[in-house]
Amino acid sequence: MKSTLGIKIITNFTLILTVMVVISMLSVLEVYPASAKEFLPATYEQTTNFYTSYGEPDLYASVLGETELKRGETRDIKILISNRGVLYGAKSAQGVGTSETKQALSMKELEYESLRTVAYGVKATLLTNSEYIDVDPTTNSQILEEVFPGQLPDDPLVFTLTVSDKAPAGVYMLVLPLAYEYQKDVRMTAGSTAVQGMPSKDHEIYYQAANKTLIIPMIIEPEPRLEVTGVSGQLSAGGMSTINVTYTNTGELPATDAAARIVAMKPLSCDKSMQPLGTIEPGSSKTASFVIASELAAVAKTYGLDSEIKYIDTDGEIAYSSNMKVDVLVTPTEEKLNITGIAIVGIIITLIVIVSKNILRSMNQKNRGIE
Repeated sequence: MKSTLGIKIITNFTLILTVMVVISMLSVLEVYPASAKEFLPATYEQTTNFYTSYGEPDLYASVLGETELKRGETRDIKILISNRGVLYGAKSAQGVGTSETKQALSMKELEYESLRTVAYGVKATLLTNSEYIDVDPTTNSQILEEVFPGQLPDDPLVFTLTVSDKAPAGVYMLVLPLAYEYQKDVRMTAGSTAVQGMPSKDHEIYYQAANKTLIIPMIIEPEPRLEVTGVSGQLSAGGMSTINVTYTNTGELPATDAAARIVAMKPLSCDKSMQPLGTIEPGSSKTASFVIASELAAVAKTYGLDSEIKYIDTDGEIAYSSNMKVDVLVTPTEEKLNITGIAIVGIIITLIVIVSKNILRSMNQKNRGIE
């Protein structure tokens, strides 16, 4: 009796220890019983293969909306991942004879094999090799759970791009590497996985990792690019002066019928804030002269005035440059006598003159008395 009880205790202890070891192994492997794929797959000896199928995912990318970028802008671009994978067919791997069970299993496997061209866990990372375009690191890597052939995902991938305001015109090739998995093989288990303590299922899937790199062309179109390249002139507080501003077209196309505008805020002002420049060819410069006035109470410092240029583009449409800064230096006002000071000086001089005349008159009268 005691021997039987001891055997039972040892058996139960061994069973508990085995379960704990298995759980420990699963935790080390980071495998959790959330889905069948998260368990170790059944071995080939525990499975039966009736068919070998052919085909795999074939992923492509397309940009939704415009592919043109503007200098200096930050914009979201939407990229749609599509799957043009084709299942070319399946070849019988073994016969089923007259067994209805095997026939049923083989038909079920053929149904599973039809999913061979589905891409699972698609990780898309948008990269740029240009110093003029940056991809926001919070959006540059995104994942799609699955992409079925012939079906578009519900939502596109959204990446945020920032374009330098000094970016030359041209075509920029962004790189989109894709990493994913697909069904390499499907084999029937007929429920044998339950023996391993895993969920009972009738088939096992073996996945193949795959990679594909796609190219996303983005265009920065040629256009005029106007910059302030020189400012001359000096302004005193309480005074008025001519400030000359030189604008240069560093772009690829001319700015026709250009007119420069400057915006002066208190304590500065400008009566004629718009000055015509004519056509500014690429690489050439034009200078506009603005008469700027300063209030007497203006603080002596450099003031940044806003400026922009209105022009006609090559399509005959009205266009505007980006905002530019015109730095105007205001110096302290020159020290001058005020009206009160001038009046006091005048009174003093008058008094001196009167006193001098009186003294001279008294001296003359004394001289005549002596004679």
